[in-house]
Amino acid sequence: MSPVSLEPLQVTAAVLRRRGRFFLARRAPGKNLAGFWEFPGGKIESCESPQTCLMREMAEEFGIRVKVQDHLITTTYHYPERAVTLLAFATRHLRGRFVPTSHDCIGWFTRAEIGALKLAPADVPIAQAVGVPLPEDSSAITRSM
Repeated sequence: MSPVSLEPLQVTAAVLRRRGRFFLARRAPGKNLAGFWEFPGGKIESCESPQTCLMREMAEEFGIRVKVQDHLITTTYHYPERAVTLLAFATRHLRGRFVPTSHDCIGWFTRAEIGALKLAPADVPIAQAVGVPLPEDSSAITRSM
């Protein structure tokens, strides 16, 4: 068994909302957590603010420009290999066509639809923070769409 890093990995997440729907992306096969849906974002690089990270990641992963707005929630999830601290921000799409480069599927979902997705465990508190009704049974959270 490999040792777990004591310092959580610092990661950002964009909560993009349009016409009552939220933007989520599914992690591609071959990636860590393949098949899980997430509020997209990425790792904060050294000497980078969370906001700058989110702007960079959205440009790299989807080819879009965004404005990072209010901080919504910070949560830490302990995966077997490493803990992740996820900083979620309300984010506004400014321009660009969504073209995924590291996800195999993207979409805009209502709160009810998000509740039926197979969410990455670290993203579940974000979904709850934006009012997604999630089943009490955590096994239901991992259903595929």
